Amino acid sequence: MYKLLIVDDEPQILEGMRRTLDWESYGFGRIETSETYEGAITKAVEFMPDLAIFDVCIGKDRGYDAIRKLNELRLPAKYIIMSGYGEFEYAQEAIRCGVKDYLLKPVERAKLQGVVEKIIVEDWHGTLEGSDRGDRNADPVLGVRYDSLSKLTNRILMMVKAEYAQNMSLKGVAERFRMNGTYLGQLFLKETQMKFSEYLMAYRMLRAQERILTTDEKIAAIALSVGYPNLNYFYTHFHAYFGKSPSDLRRKE
Repeated sequence: MYKLLIVDDEPQILEGMRRTLDWESYGFGRIETSETYEGAITKAVEFMPDLAIFDVCIGKDRGYDAIRKLNELRLPAKYIIMSGYGEFEYAQEAIRCGVKDYLLKPVERAKLQGVVEKIIVEDWHGTLEGSDRGDRNADPVLGVRYDSLSKLTNRILMMVKAEYAQNMSLKGVAERFRMNGTYLGQLFLKETQMKFSEYLMAYRMLRAQERILTTDEKIAAIALSVGYPNLNYFYTHFHAYFGKSPSDLRRKE
């Protein structure tokens, strides 16, 4: 069973993070929290978490300083930083500490889920059977069970879930796997019956649909959050996928 540490100086954020995912279904048998820098260091040393999620600002202290300290102590944990700040300097410090991802508050369930699943599969070589995914055994785009797909394809799907808001491409994924892009694309197409670009677009559309129906965010902000800096391009893809505009979807619901 995995162990999780969540660190934030706001109690309501700590409680919210505990409820964001069904952590037990991912194999986390123990969850500890801390509201202070010192408390986080003490708890981390005492119970040795497998995963630790730090707010970038813990009172007057910095979460990445705590991570740097724990790295010096050689704790074998994986780290995620969350922050209400989008400033590059914070993300840069987090990268220097070797964090797995930098999530902006309010932390989106889908993004946290993608990062956690990616860590489980890629770093811990675990499986996702029984994890918290709505339909727990099926991919939301492909509609097929995860255990019916190869390990390579599952790793690609996890990368998309974790990084869909970024500028992703098949070429970039192939480089990370040290594989030929054309060959990897053929393997993905053969197993999923979809091109990588088609799958990425479909997953982005589902995430956009979720936010349109559950938030009052502006469409431009939603488009940017799912990887579309060009709003016209987003509208074109959205209409092609759903047969209606984002505004029409929101009005009808």
